[in-house]
Amino acid sequence: MQKSTTLDRAMAEASRCLLCHDAPCSQGCPASTKPGTFIRKMRFLNLKGAIATIKENNPFGGVCGVVCPSGTLCKQKCSATGLDRPIDIDMIQRFLVEHGWEIGFNPLTPGAPNGKKVAIIGSGPAGLACAADLAVAGFAVTVFEKMPQPGGMMRYGIPDHRLSVDFVEREIKDITDLGVELRCNTEIASQADVDGLLAKGYSAVFIATGSWQSVAGGLAQRRYENLYDAFAFLRLAKEDKAGFTTKVAGKTVAVFGGGDTAMDAAMSAKLAGAADVLLVYRRSLLEMPSSEEEKQVALASGIDFVILTMPTGYLAEGDRITAVKVVRTRMGAPDESGRRRPQPIPCSEHPIDVDVVVEAFGLKPQDGIKAFGGLRFTGQNLIIVDPDTGLAAKDTVYAGGDAVRGPSIVVQAVADGKRAARAIVEKLGAAAEGRA
Repeated sequence: MQKSTTLDRAMAEASRCLLCHDAPCSQGCPASTKPGTFIRKMRFLNLKGAIATIKENNPFGGVCGVVCPSGTLCKQKCSATGLDRPIDIDMIQRFLVEHGWEIGFNPLTPGAPNGKKVAIIGSGPAGLACAADLAVAGFAVTVFEKMPQPGGMMRYGIPDHRLSVDFVEREIKDITDLGVELRCNTEIASQADVDGLLAKGYSAVFIATGSWQSVAGGLAQRRYENLYDAFAFLRLAKEDKAGFTTKVAGKTVAVFGGGDTAMDAAMSAKLAGAADVLLVYRRSLLEMPSSEEEKQVALASGIDFVILTMPTGYLAEGDRITAVKVVRTRMGAPDESGRRRPQPIPCSEHPIDVDVVVEAFGLKPQDGIKAFGGLRFTGQNLIIVDPDTGLAAKDTVYAGGDAVRGPSIVVQAVADGKRAARAIVEKLGAAAEGRA
């Protein structure tokens, strides 16, 4: 794995830090990765101390250094912005994690065993972050994962041009080196399954099953061979690059949606050789929820933003969509989310010829999650938890990550996993040498 930057460049960037006493950047990280602390340590050539600060606070510090929307988090609060530009915190963070791998330094060590077991359901960032903190605190941790490989959306949903599988696997290794046991191809999907784990001696269960089900747009009345939901499209790009390229190269690909998932799908198609990629969004460019950086990259890559445009249906020949029917919109009064509601403009409907269609209307927890009968849910299938502890049911079942908050960012999932681990440690006790 080639390092992303050099020590000289990372040190030069760290030297710009103002070494703020109150470190506003650290206050901007949901996972408390403490950029103010690790940059200060790097400035004084304490590289191992800087690496330890990152990894002890965020076991996915490397991944977050790659995919975090730092411009709206730590970098947004950087005091250097008032003088020049914010410190490139994510670049420094990623460099330090990679440098730790290069020199064989892993600051995470398992705590003395305390004789207690915890089960984690789901191996995404929330589940594995919880597992890491619990292992450091002396718990025996088993992670149950229904997919063939661990990593959740980091592995299966974030495209390779943003985050490679090798990078995810390397960071997961730091966690399994703590003694965390991974059981893939093993689905825990009901209250009976959870009760079975507790009966087998697990003292607590943390549910971190994510949001994997695509939100239906209601446009297609039947299945079409060239119509994909966003997750299926991104997974195909990750797992069958040759097949994915065959399906999109030289074609016109229309992606519906304006979030990060839609942007990932559009960029994946463009990088695979699509002739034209249309990102069709019903609101304005300013209201598009994807990050400004992602928008700029997409525009620079030649993706066409078809804004203030709403899909209404499909035209098809046999099993293939040949065109999508769309209508122009104008922005009306705010809806329940507080955002202005798009209103169709009369007599503006028209077709757009397409070869491939991707519906990226969002993701949500699977409908089957309600088989966890002892939990409470919102109308969007989100698990309701205590906001301070992540406790979801009784005194033993906790939850976090996208299963609780809906599709979110890696660093927020890490924060949820750490919160639950902290609550479990406080409830059950840690090893004498452990760390919550």
